[in-house]
Amino acid sequence: MAANILIVDDEQAIADLVEVYLKNENYNVLKFYDGKDALNCIESERLDLAILDVMLPDVDGFSICQQIREKHNFPVIMLTAKEEEIDKITGLTLGADDYITKPFRPLELIARVKAQLRRFTKYNSSERNQEERLIAFSGLVLDMDTHECTLNEKRLSLTPTEFSILWVLCSNRGRVVSSEELFQEVWGDKYFSNSNNTVMVHIRHLREKMQDSAEHPKYVKTVWGVGYKIEE
Repeated sequence: MAANILIVDDEQAIADLVEVYLKNENYNVLKFYDGKDALNCIESERLDLAILDVMLPDVDGFSICQQIREKHNFPVIMLTAKEEEIDKITGLTLGADDYITKPFRPLELIARVKAQLRRFTKYNSSERNQEERLIAFSGLVLDMDTHECTLNEKRLSLTPTEFSILWVLCSNRGRVVSSEELFQEVWGDKYFSNSNNTVMVHIRHLREKMQDSAEHPKYVKTVWGVGYKIEE
């Protein structure tokens, strides 16, 4: 079944161009030029991924992303016209999985879409054995079937990317997972120097939700110059 992808961008030329490229990859596209219609679509349609422009005439992309995360865990890619770190951090904080700065090459966006869909499909695949779909230790429980995580019986509200990061680290307990390996495993994309910033932001928010200290972590430990580790 072809993936259903939501595009929300008030710059019609950009939205139309992205739609053409996505349809060339045989994706189903639901396209909107404002946030209100997009929110109605989110409520009524089954979606596999959303591409949201930050600046919209009515409801901004950050608000749409936040509302998506209240009910859904499909990947969200943010489009921003500004090369400002605060936009990227804000998007990631509200639950976005990736971001891309305008102007961008359509093929780069398509590559990001494919990477996010691969990651999401991989970590929700029914092909895994049942014993591989549940991780439980030290009060931490991750359930791949429900995509839920609890810590000391309290549910953590994790984004799909945060859940995937924690799953990879927990699956490799006792071993250091490099930032490059973590990025390639979770994002399914090539690792560049600025990719480490993306990993660091997600790790920071993951720790905040787990109330895990960066200085004296109980779970996610930083191995400086190498990567991250969760002890057995």
